[in-house]
Amino acid sequence: MDAESIAEGRERWAKRYASAAKREADFTTLSGLETEPAYGPPEGVADPRMERIGWPGEFPFTRGLYPTGYRGRQWTIRQFSGFGNAEQTNARYKMLLGAGGGGLSVAFDMPTLMGRDSDEPASLGEVGHCGVAIDSTADMDRLFNGIDLGAVTTSMTISGPAVPIFCMYLAAAERQGVDISILDGTLQTDIHKEYIAQKEWLFPPEPHLRLIGDLMAYCAERIPRYKPLSVSGYHIREAGSTAAQELAFTLADGFSYVELGLSRGLDVDRFAPGLSFFFDAHIDFFEEIAKFRAARRIWARWLRDVYGAQTDRAQWLRFHTQTAGVSLTAQQPYNNVVRTAVEALAAIMGGTNSLHTNALDETLALPTDQSAEIALRTQSVLRDETGVTNVADPLGGSWYVEALTDRIEAEAERIFLQILALGGETGDDPAAVAREAADRHEIGPVTSGILRGIEDGWFNAEIAEAAFTYQQQLEDGTKHIVGVTELHDTVTPDLEILRISGDIERDQRTVLETRRADRDNAAVERALADIVAAAQGSTNLIEPILEAARAEATLGEICGALREEWGEYRETTGI
Repeated sequence: MDAESIAEGRERWAKRYASAAKREADFTTLSGLETEPAYGPPEGVADPRMERIGWPGEFPFTRGLYPTGYRGRQWTIRQFSGFGNAEQTNARYKMLLGAGGGGLSVAFDMPTLMGRDSDEPASLGEVGHCGVAIDSTADMDRLFNGIDLGAVTTSMTISGPAVPIFCMYLAAAERQGVDISILDGTLQTDIHKEYIAQKEWLFPPEPHLRLIGDLMAYCAERIPRYKPLSVSGYHIREAGSTAAQELAFTLADGFSYVELGLSRGLDVDRFAPGLSFFFDAHIDFFEEIAKFRAARRIWARWLRDVYGAQTDRAQWLRFHTQTAGVSLTAQQPYNNVVRTAVEALAAIMGGTNSLHTNALDETLALPTDQSAEIALRTQSVLRDETGVTNVADPLGGSWYVEALTDRIEAEAERIFLQILALGGETGDDPAAVAREAADRHEIGPVTSGILRGIEDGWFNAEIAEAAFTYQQQLEDGTKHIVGVTELHDTVTPDLEILRISGDIERDQRTVLETRRADRDNAAVERALADIVAAAQGSTNLIEPILEAARAEATLGEICGALREEWGEYRETTGI
């Protein structure tokens, strides 16, 4: 880009920065030196990279979504939490909010993630162990007791039974007297990544996509601030993918959901702002920063050039980040505090919109109150003591970071071509291929490729190969993990970890039995019959499922009715 164009861009950015809301804060260094809100090439100097780098708050948003960076709004501290029963998790939420958390993020136990009730045989021994047990709306009432759902943003990490859980959340908000149209938060709902990595699905892909399409349409019409989809790369990376694979698979999943919305006749400028993303922040500091910057740039370009989004908000990639659970070690667990801080700083330098920091003991058990507080304070120290919020995209223009951003973007584009080829489309420019092939597919060309890749086990094979390569590098000494592959001696004693009592499961089963006896079972049966009738036709399923939630139908009953209609999915490994 020539010097004149760069100067024009600087002037545009300066005007937008001047008119934007900013926090009342000291933006000097620790020594009192003044800092500029953003930096670019020296005046009068041309830089061909600026076409791809740009200015903060301008397309292609490589440097962030807002001209102010974190001088405007800082990232939301959103700690992922849930364990035991609803009362225990409610107490942890109140502790986190009181200690500086800015939003809630719900972790569900395995039976809930699989759409099972706590008293089903398959749930034995799992209730409350990796998250909170939610069997019906009454549990949602207890989970958010004393927490105004109209005033706090709530993220829920669940995909297979996401829609019934969401409906229970809506019913709980109604019982609080909250107008559900004002609710704000995020539901994960991303079923593609379940088939690709996490394996917590219920049905074959097509019915799941129908439920997601119904949810997108419902939220766009009735709950405009709520984000019905958080496209998750986190679990893809935790399964062993590379950074480029995490980026490409995640964005491809996002493109598929855009295609789904368009196939439903939805306006991309209206529904795309309701899509958000969830990424892993791994231990390679600069690679992660480059990944986040490339993600924004690719998403903006595809939304504009392939899917026709006209507004900035529809082109924005908003994302939550969680530090890498897979990087934590049981050996020398206090090293995990350092790993988490480095990973969190990478997320911040990459411009994350919200952040969860893992606790040092999470590789062994659910976090204790003390370890959860250390994780929370890690974000506070980074935010309030380090000066990283003073400047937007402080590494922008770094020769290394820009080259790495370009390299990861190019690798992601190569993977997009592979996915499109799985759906029968070939070419040299993946965005052009996707745009030209749109009318040849029921939903869209990226969706066709993803579904074929799931069916053939291609994603499984690609991730397995990446994980195997990394394991070989650890074993031959090319890569290192402190305390595991080197520097084994330690004075650290064993940790005291949080243990979930077996009483939790027994009590939850007893409560559920009482709840079934006290409810209007005829109303539940009618509601379940209405869900099945809607599933057999083309009626939007959200309202019938919401009625079942209001009647205290259980998660297992709702999902069971749909399983009988749609069947269950069995995967092909491809390995």
